Amino acid sequence: MPRILAFVMDSAGVGALPDANAYHDGSNANTIGNVAQRLGGLRLPNFERLGLGAVTAVRGLDPLGSPLAAVGRLKERSKGKDTITGHWEMVGVVTEVPFPTYPNGFPPEVVEAFTAIAGKPPLGNTTASGTEIIAELGEEHQRTGRPILYTSADSVFQVAAHEDTVPLPTLYDWCERARAMLVPPHEVNRVIARPFVGTPGSYSRTPNRRDYAIPPPPTVLDRLELAGVPVHAVGKICDIYSGHGIASSVRVPDNSEAIDRALELADATDHGLVFVNLNDFDTKFGHRRDVRGYGDALARLDARLPEILARIRPGDGLMFTADHGCDPTQPGTDHTREYVPYLEFGSAPGGVLGTIDGLGYVGERIETILSMVPR
Repeated sequence: MPRILAFVMDSAGVGALPDANAYHDGSNANTIGNVAQRLGGLRLPNFERLGLGAVTAVRGLDPLGSPLAAVGRLKERSKGKDTITGHWEMVGVVTEVPFPTYPNGFPPEVVEAFTAIAGKPPLGNTTASGTEIIAELGEEHQRTGRPILYTSADSVFQVAAHEDTVPLPTLYDWCERARAMLVPPHEVNRVIARPFVGTPGSYSRTPNRRDYAIPPPPTVLDRLELAGVPVHAVGKICDIYSGHGIASSVRVPDNSEAIDRALELADATDHGLVFVNLNDFDTKFGHRRDVRGYGDALARLDARLPEILARIRPGDGLMFTADHGCDPTQPGTDHTREYVPYLEFGSAPGGVLGTIDGLGYVGERIETILSMVPR
């Protein structure tokens, strides 16, 4: 029976969507393409053979006419440019009404309700970069015990706290209760616990992040579960779908371990989906506008491709895609509204697919492959 290894390269967009201006993005956003251009070219020989250069212009990669993989770009149909919206659309949920965002911070009634949960009024309550706001408010937080509350251009309610000041179980409890408290019209799509460590001037976030998403409507993952097909989640996949349709889940601190765990799961799986989020691209390099870091992360993933490809048996599928863009060459620190790449190897003949309407193509292909009978 077939297996699928599906990797979401979180934020690896391949060109601005036609409506990018409506999201306050420029028409020249192209996360992978612009990183390659800014760096004078990328060396990604394995992605080149799969056909990444045929998806968008990537300096250093040939746009092969006969790639090893079936490759194209997916056009998001949902309203939004965030993690939840992109991942949900992959499994069949199109978001017609955007989730609420708070460019001027949360209103008094939300702050007061969270104050009742935490026992102290939060610091911040602004739109901010996570690393910058803990640098700015971390010392006061440690002195007062007041949590740091912030958001972004996405529909998120983020709570940062030092692990020595607020124990992790307490931070998680605050965020779980905030998730229950945030109902319409303030039903953000994610509450995120953002623990950090260190001392003033050298704070750093830890891998103990937790995401509390609103439960999705029925998805492809639920249908797989009903059919007895296991879905093994790596990284924040389980949080994104609130555990729906997930048979097992493992948390990881970085892309390297995510790949390690994915390969272990592939080795232990006879039939099913190993669904992986590679979050470093977004949080460590995209949002921080680190072009060199982004390019190096792509090269590290490319170097792991031979061992990933070696796991693909006849009938298996290997997929690479993304959920949105986060072009580190663009102004600001937010996501960018972009097409996303689609590369499928093993379960489809190589070729150039062009532009496909909807990220839901990912879920459609997953169901098609995993419902195949043995040949």
